[in-house]
Amino acid sequence: MTKKMISAFAVIVMTITASTGQNLQNIANQILSGTSNSSTSGAGSKPLSNDEVVRGLKDALTVGTNNSTNIASKVDGFYKNPKLFIPFPPEARDVKEKMDALGMKPQTDKFVMTLNRAAEEAAKNAAPIFVSAVKGMSISDGFSILKGGDNAATQFLKNKTTSELKQKFTPVVKAALAKVEITKYWTPIIKKYNKLPLVKKQNPDLTAYVTDKAITGLFMLIAEEELKIRKDPAARVSEILQRVFGSLF
Repeated sequence: MTKKMISAFAVIVMTITASTGQNLQNIANQILSGTSNSSTSGAGSKPLSNDEVVRGLKDALTVGTNNSTNIASKVDGFYKNPKLFIPFPPEARDVKEKMDALGMKPQTDKFVMTLNRAAEEAAKNAAPIFVSAVKGMSISDGFSILKGGDNAATQFLKNKTTSELKQKFTPVVKAALAKVEITKYWTPIIKKYNKLPLVKKQNPDLTAYVTDKAITGLFMLIAEEELKIRKDPAARVSEILQRVFGSLF
């Protein structure tokens, strides 16, 4: 529609407002200004405030970490999830091969299961740690994350907290390993292996190994949850999530 046609239509509309009410005047004004009711409603009706951005991202990370830890902490959350499964320590794969050859495959299989059970046990305590870690998010961080890549919030959380998470996870994992009596299976395997001739003695740090795997697995799940929130409106389970992430489209 040309400018002349738009102006003519607007004039016609305004000439009949006396008999039809003020709404037509509003419509005419909208036509002249190039706006409509639909463009001034919804998530983009007004600029996001700094507080909304930060609250929305914190909410997203809270939802993501809660969902992720719920998945990881259930029985078989790691053990039967190909994405999270913790294998026999790669640096000690020779141990497994030789032990299997000696008829100890049931013990090594049980050992691998206990590694994953330890990670599942540790994940039960992960959500509060992640929630606490996002409290220091700044306004500039918030806007950077909002306009960042599909896993920008996850990467922010990972970069800011991995070192601290390792410190906090280590005692949790250590306690989890003790709870599932990991040494009951690990120590006999290593002792028997180390008695074999011409082998490199092994003593992997199981606590560090499982801690790293547990954290990596959780961040993988959190990244998947963040992607859902960014791409799928149905995953935005709160009003602030709908407003903040709806503004991206």
